[in-house]
Amino acid sequence: MRCLPLSLLITLLTSISPVLSLKYPHSYHTHNYYVLEHNPAGPASLAEVTNTLGVEVVDKVGELANHWLVRTENQLVSRTETPGDHVMEKYKTLRARASSTHLLIRSSEESLAKRFDSSVQYLSRQELRQRVKRAPPPITSDASGSVAERMGIQDPLFSEQWHLVNNEQPEHMMNVTAVWDSGITGKGVITSFVDDGLDYTNIDLKENFDAVNSHDFNDHTDLPTPKLFDDHHGTRCAGQVAAGKNTACGIGIAYESKVAGVRILSGPISDVDEAAALNFGFQNVSIYSCSWGPPDNGQAMEGPSQLIKKAVLNGINNGRGGKGSIFVFASGNGAARGDQCNFDGYTNSIYSVTISAVDYKGLHPYYSEACAANMVVAYSSGSGKHIVTSDRGENACARNHGGTSAAAPNAAGVIALAMEVRPDLTWRDIQHLCVRTARMINHNDPDWEKTAQGRLYSYKYGFGALDAGLFVPTAKEWKNVKPQVWLKTPTVVLGNGKMTEEQQYSGGVFITQLKNPQGEGERSDPNAGVKSTITITQEMLDAANFEKLEHIQVKVWISHARRGDVEVEIVSPAGVKSVLGGRRPDDADGSGYPGWTFMSVKHWDENPAGNWTIHVTDQNIPGRNGTFLGWNMMFWGSALDPAKSVLYELPEEDTIFPPHDDPPLVVGGASTTRFPTKPTAHLPGDHGQAEGENTKPAFPNDAAAPTSTPTADEGWFPDMNKLGNSQKWFFGGIAVVAVFGIGVGLFFWRRRTMNQKRKQQYESLAGEEIVGMSSMGNSGVTGRDHATGGRAGRGRGTTRELYDAFGEVSDDDDDADEATRLQPDRTTGVASSGLGFHSGFLDDEDEPSSRGGYRDEPGPELGIRQEH
Repeated sequence: MRCLPLSLLITLLTSISPVLSLKYPHSYHTHNYYVLEHNPAGPASLAEVTNTLGVEVVDKVGELANHWLVRTENQLVSRTETPGDHVMEKYKTLRARASSTHLLIRSSEESLAKRFDSSVQYLSRQELRQRVKRAPPPITSDASGSVAERMGIQDPLFSEQWHLVNNEQPEHMMNVTAVWDSGITGKGVITSFVDDGLDYTNIDLKENFDAVNSHDFNDHTDLPTPKLFDDHHGTRCAGQVAAGKNTACGIGIAYESKVAGVRILSGPISDVDEAAALNFGFQNVSIYSCSWGPPDNGQAMEGPSQLIKKAVLNGINNGRGGKGSIFVFASGNGAARGDQCNFDGYTNSIYSVTISAVDYKGLHPYYSEACAANMVVAYSSGSGKHIVTSDRGENACARNHGGTSAAAPNAAGVIALAMEVRPDLTWRDIQHLCVRTARMINHNDPDWEKTAQGRLYSYKYGFGALDAGLFVPTAKEWKNVKPQVWLKTPTVVLGNGKMTEEQQYSGGVFITQLKNPQGEGERSDPNAGVKSTITITQEMLDAANFEKLEHIQVKVWISHARRGDVEVEIVSPAGVKSVLGGRRPDDADGSGYPGWTFMSVKHWDENPAGNWTIHVTDQNIPGRNGTFLGWNMMFWGSALDPAKSVLYELPEEDTIFPPHDDPPLVVGGASTTRFPTKPTAHLPGDHGQAEGENTKPAFPNDAAAPTSTPTADEGWFPDMNKLGNSQKWFFGGIAVVAVFGIGVGLFFWRRRTMNQKRKQQYESLAGEEIVGMSSMGNSGVTGRDHATGGRAGRGRGTTRELYDAFGEVSDDDDDADEATRLQPDRTTGVASSGLGFHSGFLDDEDEPSSRGGYRDEPGPELGIRQEH
């Protein structure tokens, strides 16, 4: 198919509706596609740029201004020839020539390079990849029987929708009925489900379906019709929000709101289509519900590309007339595989409302991922219950929905109720309301920690459960927050660390583990790893027009042989610790952290002035080591003076370290103290049946027991305080006490016998011989034992006596062992060696070593917690 002339195409594209953009399918088998950002004010026109690169213009890129989709035909190569990308090679050559300081503008080629470089701001090749639905697998068993209908609702399955009215655990539900009683049902609000389609023929959804703001980016058609056998995920999620009040299935949280469908999950998709999908209808759509992301397998570390970041920021800055699109993301279902939502660049974005799950008992389901980016939790499957909602088919219903996939739409429904009464709420207002109205659950869970502002935060639950009865009334009276501001620190470079564009590392500070290492049994230094500090002054905050803190971002460059061994935490000036990345046992990737950005909401409203200290450690496994090259921070918050605020613009992506456009703070050393599988492959099959928990910290401290020294109050046997919790421990403890008592008795009996023998030997010695008095159990006498050649006078304490009490005669006739201080028996000339224990007997080599993860230090009132 031939493309239109460039001038005519540009004229047509500027006049057509955005709804028609990117409508036609693209053939990635016959062409290579690229996204080009052209600067219209630059010296080179779009036509000159595309001619130089040898590409043709295909279309606009969604709602991104001056971004164009271009293409070139695939070039045939021989079987022995390695295919290259001539477009990207040409682009890099021109940029290198334009930036060279050795060239003078004296030729047409050099002049072209300069014009090209000033006119092209971004170029990236498009690759097909598929996002993963965070959905439950098919379940064969149905939910429990019906419950009496309430509130005059005729929907036959309403009595099974426990997340709306929980008859068994009334404190655990979305708490929407009081909001409905006040007449708030989501009228006038549109939620877009970026998913695998939406069945608009379903009786429960067809009256609330918004076709204008719907689109299929997999097949490039107008309507998001589900076509594949497993394309039911988006329909189920949409039913949670907008299933109508009728006689079909159940009812949605905002049952008079509208839903749109944007289909992207039913096949591989390029960044250009994903970017367009996240902006589709962004002037009309209030909420984008996204229950997908990179694979939840505990191995992936992936985030949006630069183009998708631009689209998200475009929605934040320009969506809803500048109030910003509200992006709701499911945290992920990979906790059973050790996954954490801070390794997902969508869920740890400051622009996302990240939602984890709790079940109908308020327990933490073992699939729900924990991390410092979690904002709140919403109800979903677990402990024998699922989410009941609409399904694909004219009158189809689902009783087996769940996972964090279902938690996110429940949160979106509550936000839709609030948007009805306050359509002027910005995207940041929604986040503030989540933080301030979340309801604490499971008060005794050790995962709760007090923040600097006195709030409680949990990596599992965020700030608590989203509650419509608290969220919506507060939204009615809410005063809009001031505009957003930010503060970026200089990049700290450790040990002359460097990373090339090809992600080749050099330099950095070694992530040390052992203090004076002397072998396998050496205890790890409690201050092992690498620590580095960045200081934020009040002057810096004032210069940035910074008033109150919301999010923090920490970007790290770490080279490591096994990425899953690395643990990263940040401690604020107030002493509040955020575990940014814990151990991931399944992550064996050797590429390290080439500029990965972590995020935390745990420091919300904290005063950022003072020292922020990062601590990087690993598992102290020989051959699996790494180096810390450097880091920086971004602080995001509200403006001191709204009149001075400006919109944030995404900088050019950093592909090297130190960043070329960021003056680094060089530190010589540091304080050493795509086509993934379907999401159903990662959500456990018993996600709705397995019992949850509320007793485990997400990042337990005792996971690090093999490499950390116990504190004075823990002692060398930290598990002894758990004796009362286990019958095995209890009876084992009794046995130990009994053996100890017998040993003490033997000790005193043997001591008495030996003293009598020694007394007899002493009385028979010749007068000129000098005997070390330590052989009689005394200390403090000096001299030389001529009979044995051993040292006399070295005292023997209780420890040595206990060894002797259980001892057998050794073959050693040398001096006392320096580690155990065992002395030769002056009556026999040989050393007492106890029961044959080695010299490190008291070093407690049997500490727990199999527990995974990382635990935050407990605060004065509450401890910490775990998991997703």
